[in-house]
Amino acid sequence: MSAKTDRHEQWLAELTALPTVAGHEDRVVEWIERWAARRKDVRMSRDRAGNVVLKSSVRTRKPPVILTAHIDHPGFVVTSVDRSRRVGVEFRGGVHTPYFEDARVDLFDADDRVHRGTVTEFDHKTSTGSVRLDRRSGALAPGDIGRWAFNARSLGIRGGRLFAPGCDDLAGAAAVLAAFDLARKAAPQVRVLLTRAEEVGFVGAIGACKAGTVPERAELIVVENSRAFVAYPVGSGAVVRVGDASTVFDRELTNQVTRLVRSYAESHEGIRWQRRLMDGGSCEATAFGAFGYRATSMSLALGNYHNMVDIDGVLAGSRPARVGPEYVSLDDYHGLIELLAHVAPRLGQAGEAALQERLDDLYEAERVILG
Repeated sequence: MSAKTDRHEQWLAELTALPTVAGHEDRVVEWIERWAARRKDVRMSRDRAGNVVLKSSVRTRKPPVILTAHIDHPGFVVTSVDRSRRVGVEFRGGVHTPYFEDARVDLFDADDRVHRGTVTEFDHKTSTGSVRLDRRSGALAPGDIGRWAFNARSLGIRGGRLFAPGCDDLAGAAAVLAAFDLARKAAPQVRVLLTRAEEVGFVGAIGACKAGTVPERAELIVVENSRAFVAYPVGSGAVVRVGDASTVFDRELTNQVTRLVRSYAESHEGIRWQRRLMDGGSCEATAFGAFGYRATSMSLALGNYHNMVDIDGVLAGSRPARVGPEYVSLDDYHGLIELLAHVAPRLGQAGEAALQERLDDLYEAERVILG
C-alpha cells in the first residue's frame, strides 16, 4: 500500500467513525478544520447555512468546479433527560419503523462519553421516541446526539471493505477531500462544498443556493453513497450517476464526466466504473439542479443503506429487522478518488464537443444516405 493510499484510508476510517446528525455536524467540522489548517494554501470558510467551503488561495479566472458531499448521517438528537434512565429523542433521517424496535443506541455527551441504551418507544409520524439507558447518567443533555450501537468487532476494514457506523456520506466527504488534495495545486478552480442536514431534505444544499455560496458559472459533482442493488453491487466500481429517484441530472455535464472517465479508464488498468441511474434515493444534485445549477453526481455503492440490513426482506416480512454497519469497497473508494482528481480539473476544457455538435458532424458525413 502506498503512503497516499494509506493516508486516504486513514481519512476514510476517521471520518466515518465520527457521530454526526443533521444540525449537529460539529465533530466532523472540527476534523475538517484540522485537516485544512495543515494546508497553508487552502482557505476554509462557512456560509450562512454553516456549510463548509474549501478552496485554493491561488486566484483563477476559470469557472469553479465544486466537489460536494454532505456531512450528516441519520441519527438521534436528545430532546429531554429525566431523573431516571429515560431519554427523549428525535430521529433525523430515513429509516423504516421496524428497525427501531428494541434497537441498541449509543448517545454521546458533550465530552464524547458514550451512554448506551435501548429504544423503548418510537412514533414514526413525529420521528420521536424514548431510549432507556443501561445506567443512569447526569451527563446527557438536550442537543446531544446518538446513533445505532455496534459491536466493535463488526467495524473496521476486512475483506477489502470498510465497515463503519456511517459511510453515507462521510465516505463521500473523505473522497472529496482526497481528490481536492490531489488536484488543487494544478487546478485552483477545483473547490469543495461540504453540506449540512442533507438527510432531512437537502436543507444545507438549499441554503447554499439561497446564500449564493455556489457561483452562477460553477459546475458541481455531487459525491454520494447510494444503496447498492444487483445492477451495481458494492465492489463493482465508482458510478457516474445520471440521476436518482427524483430526477435526471444535467445532461451535458453528465456526458462530459462520462467521456473523461471512460477515456481515463481505457488507459489505466484496474479502474472499474459504470454509468447508472441510481434510484435507491435522492441526492443533492437534484437540489442544485432545481435552483438552476449544472450538477451531476459520482457515487459509491453502499451496503446496509442507512444501517438497515436486508431492507427488502424486512419490508416483505420474511425476516426481522436488524441494524448493521454501513460498508463500502476500498477499491471503489480509491477508484472514485482517482477519477475525481482526473475529471474535476478537465471539466469545461475546449474540445469537448456538445452532443448536438457531434450529431451535426455525423449528419453532414452521412446525409448522402438519405438520397
